Amino acid sequence: MSILPFDDRDGVIWYDGALVPWREANLHVLSHGLHYASCVFEGERVYNGKVFKLTEHSERLAASARILGFELPYTVAEIDAATNETVKAMGFTDAYVRPVAWRGSEMMGVAAQSSRIHVAIAVWQWPSYFSPEAKMAGIKLTWAPWRRPAPDTAPTASKAAGLYMICTLSKHAAEAEGYQDALMLDYRGYLAEATGANLFLVMDGKIHTPKPDCFLDGITRRTVIDLAKTRGIEVIERHIQPEELANTQEVFLTGTAAEVTPVGQIGDYRFTPGPVCETLVKDYDALVRG
Repeated sequence: MSILPFDDRDGVIWYDGALVPWREANLHVLSHGLHYASCVFEGERVYNGKVFKLTEHSERLAASARILGFELPYTVAEIDAATNETVKAMGFTDAYVRPVAWRGSEMMGVAAQSSRIHVAIAVWQWPSYFSPEAKMAGIKLTWAPWRRPAPDTAPTASKAAGLYMICTLSKHAAEAEGYQDALMLDYRGYLAEATGANLFLVMDGKIHTPKPDCFLDGITRRTVIDLAKTRGIEVIERHIQPEELANTQEVFLTGTAAEVTPVGQIGDYRFTPGPVCETLVKDYDALVRG
């Protein structure tokens, strides 16, 4: 099946305060965000015409921008309204939303305090991140060749574009070897996350998840933790050694794109998606579509 390139589609994109034709939502090649990674973004999902946890995402976009040293030229409420306007204009019931903010082309160099801050919001139809067949069987992960950096070496609390470079490299390497994704360790050697989703392990009926002290504490991650606690399942956030996978019965990933995705393999470790995975997949689906 052919996939439309993202620069050649019908529709509109909200760009600096107005809806513009999709193909005209362009930026200059000398934009600071392209050359120096001064760019932050969000990933959101539309279910039954409504963006799930929209304000939380808009708030995180603004917080990420501040961490990178700039303020959005719009309030959180204005970003919410612009997102809803774009979703309505595109007319999709189930879709993906990508808000992005970046420094423009007024200055070229490491310093760019006078560059204009741009904001855009795009909406497109996008199914589950992994195919239904792969999801039912549990996806296959290998080990990433890169580690998540220490918080004193990168702005790890932000959803910054530059932090995803090693994710792209790791996912490309995994796919070249026949895996769907890669599991990243952190700078200390603890389990961290997949290239775009948080990690959960089920050990003897309890859920264990890496402490997000050097990678993003996902909105979906927190949502699933709340769902598990509502079910009476204990959730433990801690540093987890890779060898603890030997004592793990179930593994799953969470993220806006991944939703709740069971894992069947990480390197030489094998897992069988079980009752905890099944319960949380159903509970999350019921929540977002309720």
